[in-house]
Amino acid sequence: MPCVWGLAFKPRTDDIRESPALTLIEKLLAEGVELRVHDPEALANVRKEYDDRLTYCDRPYGALEGADGLVIATEWSEFRRPDFDVMKKLMRGHVIFDGRNLYEPKTVQSHGFTYYAMGRATNA
Repeated sequence: MPCVWGLAFKPRTDDIRESPALTLIEKLLAEGVELRVHDPEALANVRKEYDDRLTYCDRPYGALEGADGLVIATEWSEFRRPDFDVMKKLMRGHVIFDGRNLYEPKTVQSHGFTYYAMGRATNA
């Protein structure tokens, strides 16, 4: 089960209109994928849209428990300095798709993750 961090259109808001995360969620749900999601502000609005089709997590690390991978869709400051060692212990799979280029590829890779940053080379 993948995890998505960041559901709002932009940080510091609960606005989900035209959020790229929702486009991704729609495509994954259409494929039958179960998702765990977290956002500091937008969970209530997303719940109105998706009801029980998603697993809602009020903490970012809680959303990672047993996750096969992580997608970062919104650039919240809370996501900028995670403890990669804790993340690795919580996650079943160790892949991160970073849609906001929050991390340095070599740093993430040095913690044992496969890391994809959108629009940026990530090879070590």
